[in-house]
Amino acid sequence: MSQATESLAIALISEILTVDQLSRAQLTKVLPKGMELSQFSVLNHLAAHGGERTPAQLARVFHLTRGAMTNTLSKLEWNGWVHIRPDWDDARRKLVSLSPPGRAARDAAVAAIVPLMSDITARVGEEKVRQLLPVLRELRVKLSES
Repeated sequence: MSQATESLAIALISEILTVDQLSRAQLTKVLPKGMELSQFSVLNHLAAHGGERTPAQLARVFHLTRGAMTNTLSKLEWNGWVHIRPDWDDARRKLVSLSPPGRAARDAAVAAIVPLMSDITARVGEEKVRQLLPVLRELRVKLSES
């Protein structure tokens, strides 16, 4: 690996990690009281994809252990934001779905996040953000293949 390639790799990961840290901090500030970013992520996934998912499926989607997902789902259920029921076809599994209060909580979070992200988009430049999205998607796909 050349020095230039190594420098590029280090610069890329440094920017990704810094953007992740800063965006998580900003998003956490605007989320509805009591909602964690991990909880919003699950609610948003369930809202976008509809239907029911098993905890194992959700853990795979978010690249988490089943234990970590179970912890998040327990908090979501306690808040009344998801329904967790037995799978009638396989008693060993559970199925998770978004509840009406969960949809409302997710929508409130989105309403809080959109102004923040719109402001950042305006400051960076809408055209730059549009150009960046395909690159970020490709990075996500390549990283998920690893």
